[in-house]
Amino acid sequence: MPEALTAAPQNLSQTGVRRGLLEDLALKILYVMGDMTGVELGRHMGLGFGVAEEIGSALRKDRLCQAKSMNAGVPLLTLLDAGKQRALSLLELCQYTGPAPVSLMDYSLRVRGQRVDQTKIVPKDLVRAFHSMVLDAEFVARLGAAISSGEAIFLYGPPGTGKTSVATTIASIFQDAIWIPHAVEVDNQIIAIFDPGVHRPSDKAPPADEEYDRRWVLCHRPCVIGGGELSLEMLDLQPSATRGYFAAPLQMKANNGVLVIDDFGRQRMQPHELFNRWMTPLDRKVDYLTVPGGRKFEMPFDCSVIFATNLDPKQLADRAFLRRLPNKLKMDYATPKQFAEIFRRECETKLLDCDDDLIKHTIQFITKQLNQPLSHCYARDVINQAVFFASFLDSETVLTKDAIERACRSYFLEDI
Repeated sequence: MPEALTAAPQNLSQTGVRRGLLEDLALKILYVMGDMTGVELGRHMGLGFGVAEEIGSALRKDRLCQAKSMNAGVPLLTLLDAGKQRALSLLELCQYTGPAPVSLMDYSLRVRGQRVDQTKIVPKDLVRAFHSMVLDAEFVARLGAAISSGEAIFLYGPPGTGKTSVATTIASIFQDAIWIPHAVEVDNQIIAIFDPGVHRPSDKAPPADEEYDRRWVLCHRPCVIGGGELSLEMLDLQPSATRGYFAAPLQMKANNGVLVIDDFGRQRMQPHELFNRWMTPLDRKVDYLTVPGGRKFEMPFDCSVIFATNLDPKQLADRAFLRRLPNKLKMDYATPKQFAEIFRRECETKLLDCDDDLIKHTIQFITKQLNQPLSHCYARDVINQAVFFASFLDSETVLTKDAIERACRSYFLEDI
């Protein structure tokens, strides 16, 4: 089971990382953080006291630091002049001072051991995740089967039909938790993976006093979103000219979770460029990244990739790539019944009164008078317009037929 604890390493050899890298990291931490006890150093590095003590002993032997006593008798590690000079030189090369990295092998084994397709998905999981949305039962069934497959999903359809909302909600279907490392070491380079912006720690995390490998963080399965700003460079290691280490690319942060490519076809790169870049990862579930010096390394590619677009799929991809997207789901305009339900829910959310006659008038005005389709988002957006009008007039929001018509005229384009 993914949540199973990883035993804390008891010595340097069990960390899977080169001794010199960990000693250098400890020097930098002591320089930046100041004097620390062995327990504090071990906690900061995510390692046990035994490993931290082994590192401290090596640094003292090399005359880079010394142990001095506190009032309570607990020895403090403090850098000597040689240690400070060494730490400064190291910080000029790499400013990473976070928890110790894990090895690429340990990372790959962990990712493959908590694959996204290992979690059993049942209908009630989708009902729970999408309870706030109005979706066709057949679409939900097809979506459930697509998620269970662990393969890429192509969501397409006209604008405003809920593709982005569905795509970004998929990760909440999963109720289990996974382990994500703070960083990975590859060829003496550090790649930072854990990102508080996309990785949410799980409430299933072990208590603070429990012994485990704290280089890993127990998190919910992530949902990483790439929109119109996505470029080919963002799919490779992200170097920092000033920090000296790398940030993981989007697909690496999304491992064991969901990666949403939103507004597909509107990125800074051409669709075929992305398709060519991910032909192998989608097919073989492995990706290849390059570190300085030209060495390529293999990395697991285990994320449910969701492509969401309102453009014609046939204009975006050829048959060879579409074959690698086995799940193609169209999200069409809402039916009058669905739109009415969405309208009611929006009114309930905003504590506004509405009746069937008002909803029927809204649907007829949008479709007949304005000749517009019933996009799912129109209910929310039109109601918001009515609220904006009431706020401007400093009056209570009351949904009437006149208020709805005025809101629609402000929202929709008119023929010139």
